[in-house]
Amino acid sequence: MTGADPRGGTAVAAPAREHPDGGTADVHGLDPALLDSMAGSALRWLDGMRDCFRLPADVTTDADPNLTLKPLGELAELTHLIRTRHPRADVRTLAEGLFAFAWEETRGGALFGDLLRGEPRATYPVELYGVFARTGLRHPGVEELIRTATGLRGWRVAREDHTRTLGVLNAERRIGLPEHADFAEVLAMTGLGCRSEPWTLDRKAAYGVTHDVFHLTDWGRARERMPADLAEYLRLWVPSWLECWLEEELWDLAGEWLAVSACLPVPVQDPAAWRRLAAAQAPDGSVPESGTEPPPGPDEADAFTACYHSTLVTAFAATLARIGAADGSDTAPHSPAPHSPSLPHGPAPHGAAATRNTAMEGPESEAAS
Repeated sequence: MTGADPRGGTAVAAPAREHPDGGTADVHGLDPALLDSMAGSALRWLDGMRDCFRLPADVTTDADPNLTLKPLGELAELTHLIRTRHPRADVRTLAEGLFAFAWEETRGGALFGDLLRGEPRATYPVELYGVFARTGLRHPGVEELIRTATGLRGWRVAREDHTRTLGVLNAERRIGLPEHADFAEVLAMTGLGCRSEPWTLDRKAAYGVTHDVFHLTDWGRARERMPADLAEYLRLWVPSWLECWLEEELWDLAGEWLAVSACLPVPVQDPAAWRRLAAAQAPDGSVPESGTEPPPGPDEADAFTACYHSTLVTAFAATLARIGAADGSDTAPHSPAPHSPSLPHGPAPHGAAATRNTAMEGPESEAAS
């Protein structure tokens, strides 16, 4: 745990706090079997919910993209990492099936062309297409439309949501497009980049910081991209934030902080936090966004809405934790590296604009992840 003087004093590391189960937040001892069980059961629940991920016929016109495209895009983003990085073959197989299902729902990518024709300045079709393009799943006609759309003057209009702009830049890099803004300059304007005072993080700001990390590290694939000063800021403060959201039983955000911990250049592990999240996971593998599991009922859609994102995040974070444990982890204070690694960058200093902007951000934003 960490502490700070809310009047503006310097943050200092505090002794590890004991949890009710007898563990501490800074001991070694991640349980690979527990992490694998959590990821596997979460994916099995998600696999059983495929019908809830299916896109409706009006997905390109009247349907709410936050309830249709967003869940499918998140499924694709996170299961792709699991299918390529998890050490267990059975878990990778589950993720592979879900990722293939997501691609099928886009009609082999043709969906993104329909979306762009309807909203040429929207960023979310490009962001979602980028998830698949990085894996080699591409659609020539869509690529031509994307190059036209991203060349529009309106595409370069500065946006207020800098975290979202990082996601757009990440998508451009994945597709192989010129990046419309300088990644490092945009990062500097985010909550992570300016190292916001840690006691000011409300729920929305917290989701912003977690996604700053995900876009910066390409969802944990490139931990070396994180500058040393930002890594030290997170190493110092994530334990406190994680404890806050665990106490609030906001499992979705707690899972995101556990994923952030594994995205650091030297991953920081918290075995006790993992045991607490595991206790919140239902026997069927689902993880509620907050509180206890939803009561059983006849409406499968309600259970899906209440659990799908936190269940995905649990599988994602457990996979990153397993990777981090294999690469070597740290639970003690460490000094920042002598210099920051270079960041992805592009030619222009402005953000992008969109109309119906749907992408993978936090539940407090227009498009949650």
